[in-house]
Amino acid sequence: MSLMRLIAKELLHGPRTIDGPGPDPLGIEQLGLRLGERAQARLGRSLCIREVDAGSCNGCELEVNAVNGPVYDLERFGIRFVASPRHADVLLVTGPVTNNMAVALQRTYNAAPNPKWVVAMGDCAIDGGCFAGSYAVKDGVHNVVAVDLAIPGCPPTPEKLLGGLLALLEVVATGK
Repeated sequence: MSLMRLIAKELLHGPRTIDGPGPDPLGIEQLGLRLGERAQARLGRSLCIREVDAGSCNGCELEVNAVNGPVYDLERFGIRFVASPRHADVLLVTGPVTNNMAVALQRTYNAAPNPKWVVAMGDCAIDGGCFAGSYAVKDGVHNVVAVDLAIPGCPPTPEKLLGGLLALLEVVATGK
């Protein structure tokens, strides 16, 4: 097939796009709204999260990026990620905490103002995951700083992340 025929065929075929997102079967909109309302009630402002990669494979970071992307758009619910731990309410830690990152995680924790909560996101952050027992890791965030919430999964989905943050705020609000 000649180049001109190929171009003509593509031009006459029309655009090759995918359909937009359909209805929200998982209730992401409602989950996000509840999370935003709970943050506003508990803190009187937006919930600020500082994500700390303590040595992960970046699977969890892909899910964190997804939750910030156009489909989930966490910021529309008043939840935002911040660059400095001094502005954070939540430290979201991913990875098994390598020996090289343990001091940095401790310093980040110390820099965050009170009240602060630590969330271990993913199996590696909870107990070391597939890296457990390695000479190079601390086998979980709890071995470096106290953990308030663990979100299991390899990696956890954005829905699990939103649900976990909502559970954290509900437990903190009720004091249970």
